[in-house]
Amino acid sequence: MVMGDANQVTKMKCLALACSPRKGGNTALLAGRALEACREAGHETELLQLTDYNYSPCRACDNCFATGKCVVRDDAGIIFEKILAADRFIMAAPVFSMGICAQAKMLIDRSQQFWAARYVLNIPVGKKPDQARRGMFISCSGTTLPGVFDGTVRTARYFFKMLGIAPDAVLCYDGVDKKGEILKHQRAMDEVYRQAQTLVQL
Repeated sequence: MVMGDANQVTKMKCLALACSPRKGGNTALLAGRALEACREAGHETELLQLTDYNYSPCRACDNCFATGKCVVRDDAGIIFEKILAADRFIMAAPVFSMGICAQAKMLIDRSQQFWAARYVLNIPVGKKPDQARRGMFISCSGTTLPGVFDGTVRTARYFFKMLGIAPDAVLCYDGVDKKGEILKHQRAMDEVYRQAQTLVQL
């Protein structure tokens, strides 16, 4: 919790983005567990399910190179506004076909506007300075193949960088496939909870 003087407590906005097309799936359960820690610490929490929003993939039209803003008007703009307004951001996305799930990738591709703002136009992204927003990434995979998380984590780190969010933790759990199976992995549930506690103390 962020403290001011002895009589003042400032609540942080803690946002979790559940990216799986399967509502109530393993990554969503882990995101909810992380938010539980944030809420118990006295902070404001919100869980977004990507399946509740309608948005299109990047068109590669390059119009954002002129303005730093995407010309496509859909729910991606709503999601990005919420992410940029959050003090703490938790992203949870499963591995599909050795990469991040399509729902997450499509939104990440739309963050091209922030790349254009940063590196073409030299425009700050959001109202808060980089590193002021901090976060964590959570992923699950059904397979236990070596390197299964490599592509997913690399893509997620890019997304965090474009949004100006410092990823304080990357938590990945393999061999978790069936819906709700993560609930049997108490170590994972506890680890996510503890990391979220640390996240809101920074």
